[in-house]
Amino acid sequence: MNLYELAGLASIVLTFVAYAPYIAAIRKRKVKPHFFSWVIWSITTTVVFFAQLSADGGAGAWPTGVSALITIYVAILAWVLRSDISITRADRGFLLASLAALPAWFFTADPLWSVVILTVVDALGFGPTLRKAYAYPHEESLQFYNIFIVRSALSVLALETRNLTTALFPVAMVVACCGVAVLLWWRRKTLAAAEIKKEHN
Repeated sequence: MNLYELAGLASIVLTFVAYAPYIAAIRKRKVKPHFFSWVIWSITTTVVFFAQLSADGGAGAWPTGVSALITIYVAILAWVLRSDISITRADRGFLLASLAALPAWFFTADPLWSVVILTVVDALGFGPTLRKAYAYPHEESLQFYNIFIVRSALSVLALETRNLTTALFPVAMVVACCGVAVLLWWRRKTLAAAEIKKEHN
């Protein structure tokens, strides 16, 4: 087993480590993921997986494929449990943009354009989650996003061919997850400080 495959397997293990408690928390209603964000991420992750395979991503595509399956499951779970199904006009726009990536790939015969579109859409798909994380920081899992930062970094290392098509999406995931993690940490700290101040007054 070479270094790429080891990094790919490590990334897959971290994917399960991140998702197992997250899914358990969803089932217990402790975490309420935004349904539309996960629908968008299901589409983007699935298409990027096939784009990475077509661009010889090798073992680095494995974590994306596993994430695609789990992401679809989380989206279904969020809908069934009615976690957070609020849908705005912007959310619908993100969904239409994600669906537009497939014809872009078909007409250009180049997976790069699909990956660029999907990466932008995926980043925009964090919009509803960021909005929710700001308002209700305890309804999202900080641990999940911290683990996903490491997992996404490992998936980049696992790529056997690194180019924009294969690396853009996982690199963007690292940046986006860092953004959510920082926001959750800051909002929880801010709310805790406000609560302490309120008790002392």
